Amino acid sequence: MTTAHRTVITTAQGAVAGARHEDITVFRGIPYAAPPALTGRFAAPRPHAPWQGVRDATAPGPTAPQAERNLGALDMSPYFGPGWLPGQDYLTVDVWTPDRTGHPSRMGGNAALPVMVFVHGGGFVAGSTRASLYDGTAFARSGVVLVTVQYRLGITGFLDLPGAPRNRGLLDILAALRWVRENIAAFGGDPGRVTLFGQSAGATLTGAVIAAPQSRDLVRRAIVQSGSGLGAFTPEQAGRVTQAAASALGIAPHAGAFAAVPDALLVEATARLGGIDLRTTTAYDPLIGLSPFSVVADRQPADAVAAGHGSDGIDLLVGTNAEEGNLYLVPSGAYVTSSPADVRAAAERSHPAPDLLADAYRTAYPGACPARLRSAVMGDALFGAGSWALADAHAGRSSGATYSYLFDWRSRAFDGLLGATHTMELPFVFGLDPARLSGAESLLGPESPPPDLAPRMHAAWVRFARDGDPGWAPYDTRRRITSVIGRRWAEHEDPRGGLRRVWKR
Repeated sequence: MTTAHRTVITTAQGAVAGARHEDITVFRGIPYAAPPALTGRFAAPRPHAPWQGVRDATAPGPTAPQAERNLGALDMSPYFGPGWLPGQDYLTVDVWTPDRTGHPSRMGGNAALPVMVFVHGGGFVAGSTRASLYDGTAFARSGVVLVTVQYRLGITGFLDLPGAPRNRGLLDILAALRWVRENIAAFGGDPGRVTLFGQSAGATLTGAVIAAPQSRDLVRRAIVQSGSGLGAFTPEQAGRVTQAAASALGIAPHAGAFAAVPDALLVEATARLGGIDLRTTTAYDPLIGLSPFSVVADRQPADAVAAGHGSDGIDLLVGTNAEEGNLYLVPSGAYVTSSPADVRAAAERSHPAPDLLADAYRTAYPGACPARLRSAVMGDALFGAGSWALADAHAGRSSGATYSYLFDWRSRAFDGLLGATHTMELPFVFGLDPARLSGAESLLGPESPPPDLAPRMHAAWVRFARDGDPGWAPYDTRRRITSVIGRRWAEHEDPRGGLRRVWKR
């Protein structure tokens, strides 16, 4: 970018100064809620106090407390960002908006622009708006006001504690959406045309938002990228995590006791919560042991949507990647050592009839090696089954349109094994230059993707946010039309129907 100039905009809390670069302006670290300090870490988000003068929003601020997170040899820093950068005022948004003074016709003149609000992933324990994958330049240049959100993570965000409101990280996102409704017009956005979208944990949170009654009038459309409408923990499962966290810290399982513990010790304790068996007589672990945190609910988001709760009338785009599970096996070396016993173990961890499930995957992938079968079972346990359930629930109940996609462009990283894995669609959605993520052990691998893939996928997301139509036929429970996105784009009718049916509850 060229040398930046300051642009000042007045919000309900006070004036902020962003940095204008050529045809876009970026505002960093605008608070949407009060700093979650001390006992406030375990309270519902509160309004931020007004400030005097002009608050500098030209540089990113602190991030939520979190431990370093890696997935083997793959460089995931563009996804997770810089980790924990301490500071209390981290419940913030970044806003990317077109500078329409120089391009009024291209950006729609003075008409209010569609707004897209992005919720990052990271297993509910990591991530921030400072990750380079979430560069909103392409969205702003496409005539969208993009907002990226930071929220509480780990113990402060998602540990289910007596004496504290449930799902505080989710409450943060709802507070950010209320901030958007109140303030986004000042940035050129239309508060009545807000698309909430998220990836991985952020996608599961997006599904939880649209299933929540509090989201009415906050969201017009939603995009769920590799999330799960069946990804919530039951209160019983969450209680096991609470007991383990309390034992790790040697304190009582109550909000008052946790509020007395410094952030650094809470982060350290989070790292010791792996391996908890969350299977109960009524539920399997929807995260199959990969994270001790998720949203907590008596009813899964897909079931709430099917029952008509939450935001009826929204348009929904939901999808997954073709080889989601590879991310959790290939970079660590576990993929190439996978055995038939590993396939059976993955099925047993995620389904009440593991042999039936394993046989279904052998049928769907004839001649596949154990590594491919293990990855496929894991990917659908984490994301596929819950995405299909959410799409069916929305298509069967909501008056809004439903659309489905399957991303299948394969990265050649790690000797061609990484494939169309989890997170692979993100740089294309954000319209990023593939050269930023290329290399033998980088996300996109050593070979260049098709040159039109990022522009076309990015344009589909923008079109959906603007018009409610990404450019292919809608999904319904009769035909289940899905756009397969990769080297070629094609519409398929229920492309993974056999596997979808074996997961159907």
